[in-house]
Amino acid sequence: MCPNCRAFITNSDRTCPYCGNPVGARAIDLRAPGDILGGLIPAEKFTTVIILLINLAFFVATTWFGRSVGDGPSLWAFGAKFGPSIWTNHQYWRLVTAGFLHANMMHIAFNSWALWVLCAQVEEIFATPRFLVIYFASTVGGFYLSARLNPSLSIGASAGIMGLIGAMVAFGAANRSSLGRQIRNHYLGWLGFNLVWGFLPGSQVDNWAHIGGFAGGFAIAYIAGTPIRSTRAREALWRVIAALCVLITVYCFWLMYHNFPTADQLQ
Repeated sequence: MCPNCRAFITNSDRTCPYCGNPVGARAIDLRAPGDILGGLIPAEKFTTVIILLINLAFFVATTWFGRSVGDGPSLWAFGAKFGPSIWTNHQYWRLVTAGFLHANMMHIAFNSWALWVLCAQVEEIFATPRFLVIYFASTVGGFYLSARLNPSLSIGASAGIMGLIGAMVAFGAANRSSLGRQIRNHYLGWLGFNLVWGFLPGSQVDNWAHIGGFAGGFAIAYIAGTPIRSTRAREALWRVIAALCVLITVYCFWLMYHNFPTADQLQ
């Protein structure tokens, strides 16, 4: 589809035959490799699968560890967001690590489904570097707002997921066309559903993390734009920023390991 006039064109067209606008290769094709591990992992889902595997590994670890110390202490030990630990003990790494932890099977199953649906869509539109920055900023932004306004313990990939929804809303808002409006309205429906669910009586959803995550994803995506009309220098800058986000994430998990509590501290 031509990014300018939205007419359907072929994959080989480099100039739209309808409006004459230059058309680059799709972002997914620029990354494009073939499928990975003999086709077990589609190339466009590679980043998604990596995130899901990290989430699963930490879910198994916290579940196993929780059998001896309890679920709450286990999640806190592995880096859950907890206001007093962040602001009093300066454990700011929890703003990152909390986004990779889940409380139970239903929690991780629902978030894994949402990530599987959303990640590839956002990555195809914004390309991998912007996608990683959006996901990182959404997670940090969501848990930062939550730690300020709801200091109790909370976890989950939903802050990052809401950031991906925010990115799609930003994409729809920036594309002033009927298709853009449809995309924006579709993902605003996702936003509304999640917020309403969070306000239902008895809900344990951290709506402040959702709101902060959505705002972070929307802001980064709106500022970043898409790579279609970008320059090489700008794309190189986004790759550097994405690499920094990955390195910070790894460093946060190292800090979690370095500050892992003793048995006495968990009692």
